[in-house]
Amino acid sequence: MPKEKKEAFYTIPLKRVYWGRRSNRAARAVKLVRQFIARHFGVEPEKVKISNEVNEYIWQFSIEKPPRRVRVYAKKDEETGYVYVYLAREQG
Repeated sequence: MPKEKKEAFYTIPLKRVYWGRRSNRAARAVKLVRQFIARHFGVEPEKVKISNEVNEYIWQFSIEKPPRRVRVYAKKDEETGYVYVYLAREQG
């Protein structure tokens, strides 16, 4: 049985959202971040809370041009079971 994670840094590739229509790429990128974190922490996607900072980073260049990757810090709250996702700060 795998050890349950409590916190982690991830670089999430978002290039898959560029394969579809241009009109909703940023919205799909946010969904992809939610699914990625849910898969890695073993929770339902509804239990993933994305911070406003991550959302603004994805949407900063409009709905048609989200970034190709996003570096995030995810932390799980043991009491509620929710996973909170924050934009990773530069280290070093």
